[in-house]
Amino acid sequence: MKRILCGLWLWLAAGLGAGAATNQPSLLWKLDLVEPAQDLTTSATPAVADDGTIYYASFFGRLHAVTPDGKKKWTFQAGREIASSPAIGDDGTIYFGSRDWSFYALTPAGRLKWTFKTGAWVDSSPALAADGTIYFGSWDNNFYALNPDGSKKWTYATAGVVDSSPAIAADGTIYFGSHDNNFYALKPDGTLRWKFATGGPIPSSPAIGTNGTIYFTSMDHCIYALTPDGKQIWQRNIRNITSSSPVVDANGDIHLSPNSYSVSLRPDGHKRQGYPEAVADDITPLVGPGLELFYSQPWRAFVAYADKDMPFWRFDTTANLAGSPVMSKDGIIYIIDGRYLYAFGADWGPPPWRTGPWPMFRANPRHTGRVGSP
Repeated sequence: MKRILCGLWLWLAAGLGAGAATNQPSLLWKLDLVEPAQDLTTSATPAVADDGTIYYASFFGRLHAVTPDGKKKWTFQAGREIASSPAIGDDGTIYFGSRDWSFYALTPAGRLKWTFKTGAWVDSSPALAADGTIYFGSWDNNFYALNPDGSKKWTYATAGVVDSSPAIAADGTIYFGSHDNNFYALKPDGTLRWKFATGGPIPSSPAIGTNGTIYFTSMDHCIYALTPDGKQIWQRNIRNITSSSPVVDANGDIHLSPNSYSVSLRPDGHKRQGYPEAVADDITPLVGPGLELFYSQPWRAFVAYADKDMPFWRFDTTANLAGSPVMSKDGIIYIIDGRYLYAFGADWGPPPWRTGPWPMFRANPRHTGRVGSP
């Protein structure tokens, strides 16, 4: 009751209309994650399958599956920590990397299908192509393409760590960054289409707009917008050495959390709006069904804005968010902190919703990292 009254007060203070009030999320359930003891969460973001199953990773190398109503389904033990967010294939296969230097494929029942060994940590979250090819990077400086059966298709060598999670364009081009300060565009056959040099390492994950524009950040303090052929459209200094990954809403606006503040830019790169309250750095925001923006705050809170200076909704968590928020295809929002997995619902109205071409980390709830994928 206290949280509901607090959310109502913030809505009135922000001066929003009745439409926004009906869209205030409510907690559906929360699942205690500290079971077994000391199974801490990581920065990996949960993924949601088409059947509603939620998959999340832990610091001690466990990948967990949770039913849509918040019950533990199964647990898989990898060899070390999992910082790679899982991705879910069309057939339900779950793909992720681990710091045991391996990349994994599991069945929807939690059984191991295959593993692929790399030369170092795999923190990069995979992207899944329409033909089933799996793309990811490794701390061994290589970018990998695997066939659906786990065999190697090709490898592309860079001169630095690749922990950036790739994005796949409508024409199959694969984009990713490297700690060698370059942003790469590869053809599906593994040959270089082009590369773009920045002034710092690129651990962030790119986002792709409706017209194919690619947005990404570098640790040179900047966010970049490039054309599909690698030409710079604009570059903006966002005043922080950042690994923040952007999202793109239905208006083409770009949103990110580069430090303890939010940045919103118009498609031409000019500042749109920033919110005065602090937000957690490097947690990718979420665009809601009505263009609401959901952010993590550094003092244990999850908040939503609707084009106003003050949030219209706030939920107090037990710890800061460990991964970015994700929204399922039926409009359920999931977040994870150091203790609980939370599920929120709201009356968004019937789909299709006006979220955008890249409204969340990895583009969609299955984390395929691909334009046009569900």
